[in-house]
Amino acid sequence: MKTHPVRLLVTGLAFLAVNVPAAVFYVDVNGTNATPPYADWNTAATNIQDAINAASSGDMVLVTNGLYQSGTQHFYDPSNQANVLSIIQIPSGVTVSSVNGPGATLIKGGSPRVCACLIGNSVLSGFTLTNGSAFGLGNNYFGGGAYCQTTNALISDCVICSNTAYAGAGIYLGTLTNCILSNNVASGFADPSGHHYSGGGAYGSVMNNCILVGNTALQGGGAFNGILNNCTLIGNTAYASGTIGAGGGAFGGVLNSCMVISNVASYTYGGGGGADCSNVMNSCLIIYNQAGPDGAGVAQGSALTNCTICYNGTTTGDDAEVVRFCTLRNCIMYYNFYAANYVSYGGNDLKNCCVDPPTLSQNIGNSITNIPLFVNINNDFHLQSNSPCINSGNNACVNTTNDLDGNARIVGGTVDIGAYEYQTPTSIISYAWLQQYGLPTDGSADYADTDGTGMNNWQKWIAGLNPTNPTSVLVMSSPVPTDNPSGLVVSWQSVNTRTYFLQSSTNLGAQPAFSTIQSNIVGQAGTTSYVDTNAVSSGPYFYRVGVQQ
Repeated sequence: MKTHPVRLLVTGLAFLAVNVPAAVFYVDVNGTNATPPYADWNTAATNIQDAINAASSGDMVLVTNGLYQSGTQHFYDPSNQANVLSIIQIPSGVTVSSVNGPGATLIKGGSPRVCACLIGNSVLSGFTLTNGSAFGLGNNYFGGGAYCQTTNALISDCVICSNTAYAGAGIYLGTLTNCILSNNVASGFADPSGHHYSGGGAYGSVMNNCILVGNTALQGGGAFNGILNNCTLIGNTAYASGTIGAGGGAFGGVLNSCMVISNVASYTYGGGGGADCSNVMNSCLIIYNQAGPDGAGVAQGSALTNCTICYNGTTTGDDAEVVRFCTLRNCIMYYNFYAANYVSYGGNDLKNCCVDPPTLSQNIGNSITNIPLFVNINNDFHLQSNSPCINSGNNACVNTTNDLDGNARIVGGTVDIGAYEYQTPTSIISYAWLQQYGLPTDGSADYADTDGTGMNNWQKWIAGLNPTNPTSVLVMSSPVPTDNPSGLVVSWQSVNTRTYFLQSSTNLGAQPAFSTIQSNIVGQAGTTSYVDTNAVSSGPYFYRVGVQQ
């Protein structure tokens, strides 16, 4: 497989600001004078749970450097009928925080104990959680590193690594901020819970600014059914077992402004080296992912909007695709490999995308095949100042306010194609459209009437017309009466790349004069017609047509 250098996301662990606690309780594993209520370092508890047990809602437990691995706590969660065994258990409203972060403060689990159990809206900040295990003992199959009762539990600035479980090997539920989840494995010889070894890194979690790296599961190597914002998923694996194995990076859920890099789904015919059955992927960079033979290198069963998709593929196979069963809007899909059918298999739906020429035979709905012109073709996927992707998307498809960099998603009036929005466009018209007709992209042609039809170039672009052809206009013909059915046939000169709305009036002096009688009229090449069945009296009737954005 061809490899390319890539600029990786590197983040530091910044501690989450917390409110001033009602009381603080101290823990030092090397302390020599543990005395309740552990109110200072001289009397600090040597066991984290002892200090937690002394705290109430609104209090903080502060933990200094060391390895903490003693104790077994029990929590029964009726939602899963799970008896959770853990090293520490944090009740709702209590915050447990380290002094010097995860590099110095570790909680180590061990079969059958997970590292931490968080109840209600409890908080854990600044720890490494490692070696936790949840393999069905006590009927708990979830959360080897951390088991959270709900997503109200908060975990920040933690490293969650080398944990195991049937599902959610790193963490189950919870909301995570600035965390690293690495080398967690969801696996086992049997799965009576029916969760199929899902979520190597996380299961059902909300994750903000997190890194998921080197995690493994049958479904969702990095994450399963989570909401991920500004996260990096890199080098995660969905391994093959029987007829299951998909979603190397993620399976299910929502990914917003994420980097999905070098993940693998190894199951034959399985989909989604990057993602599988992900409900939504917005403003994501999806590169170097791979599926097994005849699989889908990027995604299967997913909806992708404003994503950049490059250098993904499959190992072998005549049925290999980049995407399968997917909907793509405003996406760049270029430079992918081993894709015999590319996007044909499974009825993918593409609109307003930038795709390379092999896709020409497919339904690519108002898309372009121009080279996208990245800043660097191998490792910087921002757009150059003359990229045809600038202003070439569809605003109606946009569902986020920011691009992958956190900058404004729409600049210049119309959204760009791809994960990154070019921030200083000089024209408000699609650069691909201007370049197609040899017009400058510096803004000088935007309001010029190039062909003398009375319509400026911006209007011609909106209407999908040719600005160099005087006969290419949006003009209505005189209505024609019809008896089958009764009414008036209203026709106009049209193109098949636009959708129209039709309005009518019987009194131009009224306010408003016109009302919409039909929208979402799919344009036909040459002429489009609509029968107004309400126009059965002597009139008068007035009509106007517009392009629907």
